[in-house]
Amino acid sequence: MQAQQELKATGRLLLWTFAWAATLALAKFGPRLLWDAQQAASWVAVAVNVVVGIGWIVAFTRFLRALDELQRKIMQDALAVTLGVGWVGGFAYVVADTAGLVARDVNTAALPALLGVVFMIAFAVGKLRYR
Repeated sequence: MQAQQELKATGRLLLWTFAWAATLALAKFGPRLLWDAQQAASWVAVAVNVVVGIGWIVAFTRFLRALDELQRKIMQDALAVTLGVGWVGGFAYVVADTAGLVARDVNTAALPALLGVVFMIAFAVGKLRYR
């Protein structure tokens, strides 16, 4: 029963993740490629992305609840490390940039990419630790 619930929650999370990524791409590239920078269409695309993002958050919360206790602990530990790296690294960058220590701007895609790598490493370490 537990495995079925986990599989179902994982499938829903996967669908919501793809939907969120698709609406994010639409909001990002739509103004240039589809509707020639019409502000009303861009605001609608952003609003749809936020609504789908809220659905993704709900799906992720349900996914966490469907996990067994050990998997949930590993996931929460990895998420805690990722959040910490994001906060500390992000604010360190803001402070360094404000102080004029940063020579050029960092692409905004660098932070999510960094956090993805940190999460995968922290998750793998957690899996190895509790093996």
